[in-house]
Amino acid sequence: MRAIVISEPGGPGVLVWQEVPDPRPARGEVVIDVAASAVNRADLLQRQGFYPPPPGASEIPGLECSGVISEIGENVEGLRVGDQVCALLAGGGYAEKVAVPWQQVMPVPDGVPLAEAAALPEVACTVWSMVFMAARLRKGETLLVHGGASGIGTMAIQLAKAFGSSVLVTAGSAEKVQRCLDLGADEGVNYREEDFAERFRGRADVILDIIGAKYLAGNLDALAIGGRLTVIGMQGGTRGELDLGTLMAKRGTVHGAGLRTRPVDDKGVICRGVTENVWPLVAAGAVRPVVHATVPMEDAAQAHRLLEQGEHIGKILLTR
Repeated sequence: MRAIVISEPGGPGVLVWQEVPDPRPARGEVVIDVAASAVNRADLLQRQGFYPPPPGASEIPGLECSGVISEIGENVEGLRVGDQVCALLAGGGYAEKVAVPWQQVMPVPDGVPLAEAAALPEVACTVWSMVFMAARLRKGETLLVHGGASGIGTMAIQLAKAFGSSVLVTAGSAEKVQRCLDLGADEGVNYREEDFAERFRGRADVILDIIGAKYLAGNLDALAIGGRLTVIGMQGGTRGELDLGTLMAKRGTVHGAGLRTRPVDDKGVICRGVTENVWPLVAAGAVRPVVHATVPMEDAAQAHRLLEQGEHIGKILLTR
């Protein structure tokens, strides 16, 4: 098969489309003939040499895909050759084929084209696990989403609204803020022009944060009493000062987590939760993938450049 290989750490030009050995399904795995994958910020970090795959995972980038099952290994439950699926991956999505544990494979939601379904696994699993499982967002509460126009942000807005919550967002331009409002957000701040902590002070029951250290103090200001801060990214640094007095006064909690390095069984629990709770909303049209652009997989370097430019709204797909 052909796949994108990182020839050496560096810029987008190190992504090379070349022949590599076909994957074979190990015990508990299926092989998917990939229709599409999607570009995530973790892929950029891996390309630069800062985010290696977990032990045993494919060196090929790509944390999600959609496609058709072509092979099934031993001890696989509930899946058949020919099933149209999407999957959460630890790596390997930028390829014609990928092997993945069966627990991380989900059906394509009704009404979603096969290629477009590649925009769903990473964002749906991240939002479901971090906002609803870990932070326990409830109906009537308020969610603050940083990076509201990102793939994760556009999913978080729609899911929170579908479950009866109010949504506040930050984004990097008036156009992006408006797009978030169009998706259902109740209020937005262009962080280049306004301090989100001043606008949203004490109003957020749950915060979904992709920035990290740079926003730590502002997030504490924005938390409501009993608020939960969930950090899933470190674009603004890894080390910050936490005012424990403010945290204790607000009876707040800070939670940090990711998906890629979790055990297969943990990912399976998340994928089942997404299939049971999110896919019906997608099928009903209440939640939809937001796709900014589709790029041929062999041109993955161009897709990485698009993501690095930061002008996108939603996901960038790599299609076969």
